[in-house]
Amino acid sequence: MNTRDVAELRRSVVRLALQFTVLIVVLLAVMGGLLYSIVAASTAEALNKTLMGATQIDSPRDAPAGVYVAIADEDQVKVSPVMPAGLPDQAAMNRVDASQSDEQQSLEVGGHTYEVLTTIRNDKVVQAAVDTHEGSESLNRLAWSMVVAGTAAALLAAAVSVWMAVRAMRPLAESLALQRRFVADASHELRTPLTLLSTRSQLLRRKLEVPGTDFSREAVSTEVSAIVEDSRLLTGILDDLLISVDPRSAVAHTAVDLAEVSRNAVALAMPQAVQRSIQLAQPAMAVPILVQGSPVALLRVFTALIANAMDHAQSEVSVAVSSKGTDVCIEVSDDGPGFMPGTESRVFERFSSLRPASVGAGPPRHYGLGLALVAEIVALHNGKITVGSAPSGGAAIRIILPLAAK
Repeated sequence: MNTRDVAELRRSVVRLALQFTVLIVVLLAVMGGLLYSIVAASTAEALNKTLMGATQIDSPRDAPAGVYVAIADEDQVKVSPVMPAGLPDQAAMNRVDASQSDEQQSLEVGGHTYEVLTTIRNDKVVQAAVDTHEGSESLNRLAWSMVVAGTAAALLAAAVSVWMAVRAMRPLAESLALQRRFVADASHELRTPLTLLSTRSQLLRRKLEVPGTDFSREAVSTEVSAIVEDSRLLTGILDDLLISVDPRSAVAHTAVDLAEVSRNAVALAMPQAVQRSIQLAQPAMAVPILVQGSPVALLRVFTALIANAMDHAQSEVSVAVSSKGTDVCIEVSDDGPGFMPGTESRVFERFSSLRPASVGAGPPRHYGLGLALVAEIVALHNGKITVGSAPSGGAAIRIILPLAAK
């Protein structure tokens, strides 16, 4: 994946992870709120039961620890031995005595909050008070525990969601990158043969349209055969591109004569070279030079290298194929400005165009995909590709491929 695809993948991962984390946080908050409500209700119910039980005792001395009881009998009020200052609430006892109705309230005395129940039992006013500090502290500890646990769970959920999002989004991102790459490769790879086909067709039409031109039937047949050959090349490239999209498929390698492939590539590029006043030079090769590979893919190597060289050449492009030992060397050079210093390691990156256009080379046609595709094809053929300088001072691209076993 390129930088754009990686950036999109990161944004998608962050967005998906954030949504998942927010969902987890909301669920934890709802569950925590329900749990807190249940515990708070249970605590309040237990407190009420304690108050009700305390009002049933006969003597304040029998009150359980933490419960304070006051019993008004006639004009005498009996209270628990350790009754806090401010209790009992005499005003509440007087009101209940007058109304004969129970009264429950929260009363803050001496920095503590008490839940106070005042009732009538056996014609006596009984008041029970319980310090709610312990229950409030328990609820506070529960709340803080849930906050800490929720924060930890949210962080863990964020980490897990990022991991899951990466695993879920990477195949989609790779698929999208593969689609974009296929479109880019197809547009680049089809451009050169389409240009050659168009150029050849235009030249044939001009020859046919010139009055008085003695253009024989055999000459027309030859030109049409060349156009058919260009169409066959287009079909082969399309087949190769479609196969390259599916990594499960592979092109069967056969014995290929690189000398013949290079001659075909030069012949295909010749009309365009003539139109642009560029001389295509190719040393003669008397014997076949065989390698194991895909004929269409290797022809793509030559056509891409020649097209790249003509983009930057001033007047000459040279195509040479030679064998040495167990290897074959392919060299395509030009007399253009050459590669800029320090860019050798980035020449084969996709969408990198690292050479200035030469003077008089026509409109720029280099999109930075050709050499990247060539490098991939060479790698699939167990070869190596390097860039350097030609004797003329321009650029030279060299490919080393293993010879076919005899």
